[in-house]
Amino acid sequence: MSFKSFFRILFIVASIICTIYFVPWLILRAWLAPTPDTIQEQVDMAMNYKLDGIIVYVDQGGKEPQFYWAGWKDRDKKIPADPNSLFKIASISKLYIAAAASKIVASGNLSLDDTLEELLPEIARHIENSDQITLRLLIQHRSGIPNYSDHPDYPWDTPFTRNIQALELIYDLPADFLPNEKYAYSNTNYLLIGEILDKTLGFSHHDYIGTEILEPLGLKRTYSLLSEVDQDKLMSGYFIGYPLDIKGNDFIHPGGSMISTAEEVAIFLRALNDGTLLTEKEQEIYSSVYVFEHTGLLPGYQSIAKYHPDIDAVVVQFVNTNGGYAWNIHEIVYNKVVKILRSK
Repeated sequence: MSFKSFFRILFIVASIICTIYFVPWLILRAWLAPTPDTIQEQVDMAMNYKLDGIIVYVDQGGKEPQFYWAGWKDRDKKIPADPNSLFKIASISKLYIAAAASKIVASGNLSLDDTLEELLPEIARHIENSDQITLRLLIQHRSGIPNYSDHPDYPWDTPFTRNIQALELIYDLPADFLPNEKYAYSNTNYLLIGEILDKTLGFSHHDYIGTEILEPLGLKRTYSLLSEVDQDKLMSGYFIGYPLDIKGNDFIHPGGSMISTAEEVAIFLRALNDGTLLTEKEQEIYSSVYVFEHTGLLPGYQSIAKYHPDIDAVVVQFVNTNGGYAWNIHEIVYNKVVKILRSK
């Protein structure tokens, strides 16, 4: 054996040892577990990795949509997971807001090149570079505005009841970067877009989304705020290491407040992707500024909603546990669900 071959083998062995040593065993076990033949088997297996409940919805072209679920809707009351449960979809809400903004821009009531200084002057005076930050950059997460939810004083356990409280956390802070210099995800961007839409419309953008997006799609179980829903129909939410159900925590900020079902998220996502939700002009605007898939994360709730064009499938996955390695497990399970779909 040559020295080159010897050191190559040594390097591979060392890499494997480091991987085993540093990667948590729970993640490694989930990743290495054989992928089963069916999605339901995979969903059932997810319960082996400290998750409380899971719902998967698959809408594949040419086939009847299918639900898969396991675990608990409410673990304390021992209520099994219900695939029709309401769920906090967190940042998946941003897709609805981006679609609404695209429709309003197409109508001529807003321009993607309008600046924050022009649109919200009272707020803009507290935000660096507001004369250069456009609506386009807010939608694209290229504004450089700090993320309010990263602030150490953001109260995750007792959420704010007014949007201004979250904005005040980032008032007069230095920008993270110059506008359009790079991409950095910031929930502040979508809170500001919500404020812009409200001011432009003269009424709540939540109502606009209901009338212009939800109603045309026949979505009757998608809501803007927790206050609109019967919490008995909401899937409970859990954080690893915290014993109580946290579904009552009310996050009201635009871009993270919506509640829906897996089925209705999938219906919306397919319509967004196939062009049936927006007009040709609206679709062109939307395509220029935002993505066609999203994930969501709030205490007790995590979600993935994607369209996979190679198999013409929308796959939505909800998990009502986070903290620890729950997100990693969530992604591993989702990827294996898609792998099973591709193998059929």
